[in-house]
Amino acid sequence: MHVPDGFLNAPTSIATGVVAAGAVALCLRGARRELDDRTAPLAGIVAAFVFAAQMINFPVAGGTSGHLMGGALAAALVGPWTGTLCVAVVLIVQALVFADGGLTALGTNVVLISVCTVAVSYVVMRGLLRVLPRGRGGTLAAVFAGALISVPAAALVFVGLFAVGGTVAVPLGGFTGAMLGVHLLVGLGEALITTLVVGAVLAARPDLVFLTRDQRRPLELRDSVAPASPTGARS
Repeated sequence: MHVPDGFLNAPTSIATGVVAAGAVALCLRGARRELDDRTAPLAGIVAAFVFAAQMINFPVAGGTSGHLMGGALAAALVGPWTGTLCVAVVLIVQALVFADGGLTALGTNVVLISVCTVAVSYVVMRGLLRVLPRGRGGTLAAVFAGALISVPAAALVFVGLFAVGGTVAVPLGGFTGAMLGVHLLVGLGEALITTLVVGAVLAARPDLVFLTRDQRRPLELRDSVAPASPTGARS
């Protein structure tokens, strides 16, 4: 999904760069409502995990390979605003330090891999949580579906961008089919990895999963002092 330089023309790349910059600025404001002393360190851990996981490719089909995008994982663990920032930071470091994705295409990659995957996955997950049974099983089913759908959705956005500003003359129908076919398989890998990681966090520290924040019961303080004996009672 990392778009290299030259796939999109200059006006399209500039437009996606403006959209990416605006999205990051908006997320910086929104993240203030999601982060606290407990979740801020988790955001750094999520960004580091996504960075490392994106370096590992798994075979897909026809000699192609895929890797974790991390949008659904970040959205589930730290929320949509902070999750978008986590993945965007990973993409910026990859482009500037490791030349993974082109510099002129950085805005495009942020829009596709960060903004699109986080937004789509979070909307799907929140929607499914409204209808699925409460609990671990329902949460993981929502996470699996959100991660699975987010990848081909981002691929479709790229197809739209390519139709507007692509620099290579290819049949759009065949290109769309190839993109969806490959990224449905990539989405399956994304869903499996994301579900396993979120499931592990739910088992160990469910309080750290942002997605289920509104499902947790508030702590109740109980008085452990024994009740006083009735007045006048004697032993």
